[in-house]
Amino acid sequence: MRDFLTGVRFFWRGLTILLRSPRLLLLGALPAVLTTALLTGGLVALAVWIDDLATLATPFADDWAAGWRTTGRVTAGVVLFGAALVIALISFSALTLAIGAPFYEMIAEKVEDDLGLAPGEELPWWRLLGLGLRGGLVLVLRSLLFTIPLVIAGFIPVVGQTVVPVLLALVTAWFVALELVAVAFYRRGMSLREQRTTLAKRRGLALGLGLPASLLCLVPLAAIVVMPIAFTGGVLVAHEALRSDPAK
Repeated sequence: MRDFLTGVRFFWRGLTILLRSPRLLLLGALPAVLTTALLTGGLVALAVWIDDLATLATPFADDWAAGWRTTGRVTAGVVLFGAALVIALISFSALTLAIGAPFYEMIAEKVEDDLGLAPGEELPWWRLLGLGLRGGLVLVLRSLLFTIPLVIAGFIPVVGQTVVPVLLALVTAWFVALELVAVAFYRRGMSLREQRTTLAKRRGLALGLGLPASLLCLVPLAAIVVMPIAFTGGVLVAHEALRSDPAK
């Protein structure tokens, strides 16, 4: 619990740091604006075509009675859209960090300098872009192994309305946290596996960062401001995880 509260504190400390430097807040918000527009457009398109997609996903229901067929396809549509929302939330940070690689590199460097943290290697934007896209894709695919079964389990009476939402929130928070610390870890030459291993030793710290970030990103347009704040908190969490890892 102490680690979790430390992670939450680092998230809000990110806000205080950026409030002292509004220019960095603006730089971090610009990529989030573009990503928000892209993902919102995708979700709107999905909502428009959800009936057709649900029909394609349930060809076995063609011979069912009308009532059962409608129930099955509505359920399929809800599952598809729910899974898309979770994927969008997890991929939001990956896309934002990749699109805004030069901006977030600048923020990480500025935060480290101002707080007297050990500086990392300065990476060219194209390398950060490649690392961010590749790492983001891997994390999104990994997240599907957990989120899709949980979304389906959400239709189980009682459990689906109590336990499943909590597990889904924690899983999403974990993957979002991995995205938020990635730039600080990449600047230290760490692979995605090394990042995951290092952060897993302080899982409560990661969840304390990722949970408020992922929940606040559910508020329409809030992600535009939340993203640079959470990223700044991610730099602090990365340094804390590295400080407590004797292997590093």
